[in-house]
Amino acid sequence: MAKRGKKYLESKKSYDSTKEYELDQALEIVENVAKAKFDETVELHVKLGVDSRHADQQVRGTIVLPHGTGKEQKILAFVKEDRIDEALNAGADYAGGEELAEKIQKENWLDFDVVIATPDMMATVGKLGRVLGPQGLMPNPKTGTVTMDVKQAISEIKAGKVEYRTDKANLIHVPTGKVSFGKEKLSENIRALISAIVKAKPAAAKGKYIRSITLASTMGPGVKLSAQRAMDLVEK
Repeated sequence: MAKRGKKYLESKKSYDSTKEYELDQALEIVENVAKAKFDETVELHVKLGVDSRHADQQVRGTIVLPHGTGKEQKILAFVKEDRIDEALNAGADYAGGEELAEKIQKENWLDFDVVIATPDMMATVGKLGRVLGPQGLMPNPKTGTVTMDVKQAISEIKAGKVEYRTDKANLIHVPTGKVSFGKEKLSENIRALISAIVKAKPAAAKGKYIRSITLASTMGPGVKLSAQRAMDLVEK
């Protein structure tokens, strides 16, 4: 286990880490313990009562957060030559085909955060699975990153679209914005996210769906949210 720094340990002493807090209280603690010299990201960690080893219990989706993530996303668009200008004008940072695939393969070039592709480019993109897959960068129709509507896809990503998906431990980890957003904007983003995760509950999931919710800034300790109260907030 990684050794924790002095600031982290001091922060953890400033509140009861075993207690479950209301959303506003939890956000207040997260703001107070964010001591880094940069604007930390506030992350949401949700433990679900599913078994993601089964395809019918995997939880995955996307949502455009009401206030975005505060992070500028670099977008790479794989498109045919006649659509390169369209993609760049829509806001893509890079656009092209075989030449970009070659650059990724030969130079291990990964200077981008999101990859989108038109369906007719998937034969080219498919060759990059070994490189893009482990990085979570492989385009997928389920997340809207394989689409003919390149303009719409880029617009949503730039507006703050995030993907949520269960990992092997049945946990979802999602950025919800920056500490500098303040409680109100972060609260709205978090409610929207929890609501989306609740709506994505698989029919095959049995028992308690949301097991625990934790909020944490990039460098700060986790603060537990009352899962039941968070659900109540979503339903209001």
